[in-house]
Amino acid sequence: MTDATADAPAEDEGTPKKKGSKLPMLIGLVLALAGGGGGFYAAWSGLLPFGGGHAPAEEAHGEGGQGAAGGHGGDPALPLPDTNVAFVELEPLVISMGTIAELHHLRFRASLEVPPQYVAEVETLTPRVIDVLNSYLRALRPSDIEAPGALIRLRSQMLRRIQMVAGEDRIRDLLVMEFVLN
Repeated sequence: MTDATADAPAEDEGTPKKKGSKLPMLIGLVLALAGGGGGFYAAWSGLLPFGGGHAPAEEAHGEGGQGAAGGHGGDPALPLPDTNVAFVELEPLVISMGTIAELHHLRFRASLEVPPQYVAEVETLTPRVIDVLNSYLRALRPSDIEAPGALIRLRSQMLRRIQMVAGEDRIRDLLVMEFVLN
């Protein structure tokens, strides 16, 4: 071996390696923050068609609307609830669940939100609605009810079944008043 090749590894080991500059990373971070802030402002101010902007809410409540939240001091972007509605109270249900050894009972009470012109029709269909609810709730296990977010899923399932019995245009919503597993 020659001296030049024998000395080369010794020089590489002794000299520290160059570290890359952090300048590109800092520039990228600043640009990302500026882009994120600009995007937030564009969505918030209503420049984009989505987002929680205030400009579309003011246009929606312009002349002939409710003004700034209808004088109620709330968020002007929130719609007012429909007051042209009637409620049909369902009789309370007590459903036994599980095996005899477990003895779980579910207490359930609800109301149906219906258009006022269909109250009489929905009241005549109440026994069918109770039957559908009773059948569905009896098929559940206690673990189905105890799961996080279960009430939302169960409520949508029950509402769909009730709408199948009474008609989609007849039932607007199912309001759960009591839902207790003991």
